[in-house]
Amino acid sequence: MRTVAVIIPNFNGKKYLADCLRSLRKQTFKDFEVILVDNGSEDGSVSFVQKEFPEARIIDLSENTGFANAVNVGIKETSAKYVFLLNNDTICDESAIEALVKVMDKKPSVFSAQAKMLQIKEPHLIDDAGDYYCALGWAFAPSKDKDNSKYARRVNITSACAGAAMYRREVFEEIGYFDEAHFCYLEDVDVGYRARLFGYNNVMEPGAIVYHVGSGSSGSRHNAFKVELTAANNLYFIYKNLSAFQIIINLPLILIGVIIKHVFYVRKGLGKSHVKGLSKGFSKIFTNSDKRVTFGGRQIANSFLLQLELWANCIRRLQ
Repeated sequence: MRTVAVIIPNFNGKKYLADCLRSLRKQTFKDFEVILVDNGSEDGSVSFVQKEFPEARIIDLSENTGFANAVNVGIKETSAKYVFLLNNDTICDESAIEALVKVMDKKPSVFSAQAKMLQIKEPHLIDDAGDYYCALGWAFAPSKDKDNSKYARRVNITSACAGAAMYRREVFEEIGYFDEAHFCYLEDVDVGYRARLFGYNNVMEPGAIVYHVGSGSSGSRHNAFKVELTAANNLYFIYKNLSAFQIIINLPLILIGVIIKHVFYVRKGLGKSHVKGLSKGFSKIFTNSDKRVTFGGRQIANSFLLQLELWANCIRRLQ
């Protein structure tokens, strides 16, 4: 049994795969396997990896099933202690996996440890150094576009960005896997927050460096596809993971958050996509009502602690 399985979901990402997989060959930590889960690519990704990187195990799906399903397939395929989820448009520093394994080994309460992700074109700037969720109903990365030197300490985060994060595989069996209803976007916030409800922690480890192109599959930071899915998934997230008490007390802030987001997207010419996404969010709730977290004593206690964090994160987000 390998210590780590590196799982790379791929959809038409052939142009990125060589750099990504070469960086894995250079890792100082060697006890890992590579699993490429291909989501029905039509750009020759599978044949390219088979020829150039025969050490990688390939799971070839017949169609684009989304990020969440692809990584679930990979996670369930391995018996490794840890799974390192990695976007195809990344390049890992040679000690990235080693740094993450050290954190996971030393801290059994940690469900996920995220690498510090830097922008590949401007590596002095952060791409993502941990994701947070606030009472406005927003998931956000406060580190985005900030100077790399300001993020030199390990910190607790709401959830890890699954573009470059290591997870304790056995915990998925306790809390559930990535929710395939998300397809993509916020599925990592969902599983990270869910782990928090069960009493686990998530951290960002600055000693693990991963360079990220960003929007390798969707094409840009703001587009109709992304806006529609994130709007839908955010409503679904609130339904799934917030206790009834939290939904009631946060409702005014959530409504304000929706209005602010809508004004922002209208100015970007994406207002219709936002409204369409909100409508789809309610549909997801009705279709997947059975996926709501069951709030027992442990989850209720942790939800109170998380609520304090949600309020604090509002201040962090608005600063």
